[in-house]
This record gives sequence, structure tokens and C-alpha cells, in this order.
Amino acid sequence: MTEVWFVRHAEPNYDNHDDLLRELTEKGLKDRAKVCDFFADKEITVALSSPYKRSIDTIRTFTDSRGLEIETVDDLRERKVSDEWVEDFKDFTARQWEDFSFKLPGGECLREVQDRNIAALKGILKKYKGEKIIIGSHGTALSCIINYYDDSYGYEDFRAMVGKMPWVVEFIFDDDMNCLEINKFDI
Repeated sequence: MTEVWFVRHAEPNYDNHDDLLRELTEKGLKDRAKVCDFFADKEITVALSSPYKRSIDTIRTFTDSRGLEIETVDDLRERKVSDEWVEDFKDFTARQWEDFSFKLPGGECLREVQDRNIAALKGILKKYKGEKIIIGSHGTALSCIINYYDDSYGYEDFRAMVGKMPWVVEFIFDDDMNCLEINKFDI
């Protein structure tokens, strides 16, 4: 069995439009303690993250407490929305969930995000078979992964998750990389 614990990042500073470097707010920085508390009794052996600052910083306090190095995996990054800032994000996300191939110029569709993240996850499962893994992640990327293994997870589930930061989702895989269980935790 391989346990993969995805942690959606804590509250980011949306005033910073640089997706890669967007930092956590003061609340987000404080909420990292929730991650430490949640994982206190988990025997995590591997730490990975999207390369985005907010995801790394969300799990860093926990990984530092365990002496774990965080390996970044570029293909676990969040969806690229567009080359421009999108003001009506709710309408945009609804359109993407209605049509997994919909994208704005310079952006990615949900199918591309899902394919990229699932390929990365399968590589992780192969490399770290039998381990207990924590992964710093993002709302859309994580939602696309959940949808891959449970196609009933859709737009309404995504909308219900939007305000949950941080948020934890556990996937349990057998040795053949079959997903046996998905558990969601509000922390």
C-alpha cells in the first residue's frame, strides 16, 4: 500500500498575480500549524510539492519538524489560467468543468491539467511504492486528480472546496497503483 496525502495550500495573497511566487497571507502562515497538527501522528516518509511557493510553504513547517527535504515536481503545478488575470473566475471555472477541453489563450484546459498531474502521480507511485507521502498541492490540480479516480467529483464539489485552505485529501493505492480509497479532510 502507498498512502499519498495531498495538502491544498493555505490562504495565498491574491494581490500577487505571479502564480509561481504567490506567497501565503498572515492567516495562511498561521494555518500551517493546522497541517503540523493534522500530520502529527502520520508516519510520513517522503515530501513532495508543486514548485509554487504557496504549496511549498504550506507543508514546510511540518517537513522541517520531521527533517524531510521537499522535492519539487514541476508537473504537479497548478493550472495555467491564461496570460492575463481573469476577473470573473467563477464563470471561467464553471465553463472549464462543463468542458474539460475549454481554455483561454495561453492557458490550460482541465484535461491537460489532469493528464499532467496524473502522469506525475503515477511516476511518484512507481518511485515511492509503499511509502507515506505528503504533497503540497493546489485546488484545481487536486480536484482534477480526484475527478480522475472518481468521475462523480465535479464542479459543485470543486466550488465546495474553494474556500478550504489548507485542505487534505488522502489517496490509498495498492501495489499495482490502483486507487482503493479517497478520504477528504477539512483541517
